[in-house]
Amino acid sequence: MDTVDRQMLTILQREGRISNAALAEKLHLSASPCLRRMRALEHDGVITGYRAELDRKKLGLGLTVFVELKVDGHSDRSAATIGEALQAAPEVVAAHIVSGSADFLLEVVVPDLAAYERLMFETLLRLPNVGDVRSNFALRTVKTHGPLAL
Repeated sequence: MDTVDRQMLTILQREGRISNAALAEKLHLSASPCLRRMRALEHDGVITGYRAELDRKKLGLGLTVFVELKVDGHSDRSAATIGEALQAAPEVVAAHIVSGSADFLLEVVVPDLAAYERLMFETLLRLPNVGDVRSNFALRTVKTHGPLAL
């Protein structure tokens, strides 16, 4: 990956809907080489996809909760089972295996406290080997989905 690829990625993180012609112009390339570079970055898995960023509150999803899961009896199998269950829960928008006092850190987005309560009792507390669930409610979002510093 060279400087032009990094510049391309920086632009695409800010302007995901930019046309190839406009991107090529910003990079001082012609359209064909620009498109070839972009396709190569997609093929290599550097660019993993494109999506729209949505306003959570305008969609009625006003509660963001960061959830720490503590697991008793660690194993690859239980981690895989928990991972699969988290993948299947649409309210869980991000999940990480972490070090520290928790084993998993989740970002959950739901309409309200009642919806979070349902998720907790019907999904999270039923996960295998989960011994403790701790919830941190976001009061206000200061920054989200920031671009990666390249």
